[in-house]
Amino acid sequence: MNFESSVTEIKGIGQKKAELLKKLDIETVSDLINYYPRSYQDRRFITPIANLVPGNTYLVRVYVINIVNNKFGYGKKKTLKITADDGSGRMEIVFFNAGFMANAFKAGEEYLFYGRASSGYGNRLQMTHPEFSLAASDALRGIIPVYPLTDGISQNEMRKWQRSASKYAENVKEFLPPEIIARNNLCSYSYALSNIHFPQDEQKFKEARYRLVFDEMLCLQTGLFAIKNGGAGKNKGIAFDKKIKVDDYINSLPYPLTRAQQNAVREIMTDMESENAMSRLVQGDVGSGKTVVAEIAMYKAVKCGFQAVLMAPTEILARQHFENIKKRFAHFGINTGFLSGSVTKAQRTETLKMIKSGEFDVIIGTHAIIQPDVHFKKLGLVITDEQHRFGVNHRTLLGQKGKNPDQMVMTATPIPRTLAVILYGDLDISVIDELPPGRQAITTKAIGKDKRIDAYRFVKGQIDKGRQAYVVAPLIEDSDAINVRSAESIYSELLRLFRGYTVALLHGNMKQKEKDDIMERFAAGKIDILVSTVVIEVGINVQNASVMVIENSERFGLAQLHQLRGRVGRGNYKSYCILINDSETEVAAQRAEIMVSTADGFVIAEKDLEIRGPGEFFGTRQHGVPDLKIANLVKHIDMLETVKEEALAVITEDPLLESAKYAPLRERIIKTFKSNLDLKM
Repeated sequence: MNFESSVTEIKGIGQKKAELLKKLDIETVSDLINYYPRSYQDRRFITPIANLVPGNTYLVRVYVINIVNNKFGYGKKKTLKITADDGSGRMEIVFFNAGFMANAFKAGEEYLFYGRASSGYGNRLQMTHPEFSLAASDALRGIIPVYPLTDGISQNEMRKWQRSASKYAENVKEFLPPEIIARNNLCSYSYALSNIHFPQDEQKFKEARYRLVFDEMLCLQTGLFAIKNGGAGKNKGIAFDKKIKVDDYINSLPYPLTRAQQNAVREIMTDMESENAMSRLVQGDVGSGKTVVAEIAMYKAVKCGFQAVLMAPTEILARQHFENIKKRFAHFGINTGFLSGSVTKAQRTETLKMIKSGEFDVIIGTHAIIQPDVHFKKLGLVITDEQHRFGVNHRTLLGQKGKNPDQMVMTATPIPRTLAVILYGDLDISVIDELPPGRQAITTKAIGKDKRIDAYRFVKGQIDKGRQAYVVAPLIEDSDAINVRSAESIYSELLRLFRGYTVALLHGNMKQKEKDDIMERFAAGKIDILVSTVVIEVGINVQNASVMVIENSERFGLAQLHQLRGRVGRGNYKSYCILINDSETEVAAQRAEIMVSTADGFVIAEKDLEIRGPGEFFGTRQHGVPDLKIANLVKHIDMLETVKEEALAVITEDPLLESAKYAPLRERIIKTFKSNLDLKM
């Protein structure tokens, strides 16, 4: 057995378990050992029963004094109750509906139990369904990994398989050159793999984690540099005609461009008129006018004899773009088409025909545009809106529809520039940090849960004036683990509070067609209150929506709150955002004050970085870079500059990593990006 062997080579993993592991993207021994714990439980120290505090989790070493099987309820199911003693006190170990487990214990024997202490009948200390083992085996002790799992796989199974896989870590090949390892004081790759799963102490864990975080960030940064400097960034592209100007279109707009928009247009025109293929990120705050900048780029492409395509993450957003752009472009003889997964077969056939023949100059749609049967006559410009909802592979597939077309990415997630360079290392960056005049200011108010009913009275007043409201919750359904209000429970509550009004529920578990239908009804004014999760973070422009209530606002990152708030204030009506905060901590108060005091998304992003650390909006999957298994681009920001310097040194020395020295690193980078990117290497 080697690292590339199937996981079925590991003892205890048959075909059924292998299918379950496949859901976690684990198919080989290498995949398994590179599947890292999400957290750890420190079980090195035994706590006497006398020191247990209900609500906390402990490891106890006790003698079993008595074992009782009690029958209860209909069908006479058995509850196993064990009286345990360690000399400092007594407690009860309880297993419900588990009478069959009685044979696993023997009075007088010593055992280890690990679980949450609670207060039972008569204030007697209890543990319910704890993990256990014979004290002599010591199997529960140590720093124990906790893995993200799927149904059908237990923590104990995963730990057992990881112990088996770890035996092969000693033979794993090093892929970093010795000088990089020495220069950065890194442990060996094999040492890191062994100690990330079952570290003997904190120091070994820190050394292992540092090495693996460094590896991921180096592969990410080197790969992105390779694309930009040695691959796609140097591809010869389309040199759009400099004589074709965009002034006619700009002058037709109902409002002048802001200074920031003008700068972005200037940078885009320079890229488009260059012989090299454009790869540019246009980053702007909510409502900063990125779409207008995209329209100007599409106008340029079409007037130069090419087709342009705009891909949006949802059908409703794509259709909104289509309706607005189609009208404006029609005045200039530009024919705009629409393609999504919901169009009829006949419509699709006709649309595909017109795309292929070139009758459609501009095509707007969803990911349906990247399907294999979509063929363009002469594609010159590719634009993806809200890139973090797709992934780099979508951008790449769309780019492959033409011969090195210019590519532009738009995102409304403000990102501190230090991180933007990492997240979008293969793109040049334009920043639109200025809002057009006339945007309605949004009044933001932070309140405690005791003023919650007042918030909904205010919502009622807005609806009675003809406006509409969003109510956002952090979870879809109630959770025993987290004490927050869910979208489903709020929806049920508002149905009672707002009798005679139309209340709808929207969340990510719904089918796309159902979500789009609800959003269309809301946009049409047929829904008064839309209760939702963060699925509306990237949504449509509902100008009549004037108020947003965000429940348990302390559960969201600042940047995410800012994105949500940007759903209101899009029309001519005074708009409001009410943050209901269930936390009384100083940090929660500080975060609420930031949201109340500023509407600048870039300021908020910087503050989010300072206060919150790993904000959700920095999740690597959202931003189109390869999934990071252990590194966090915010948490490990101090390492970014070091890694960037190393990556630059590598690419400078060997742009395509063709030498024997960098061949193992090259192989690792390709594996990191998987099918997401053509590295041109």
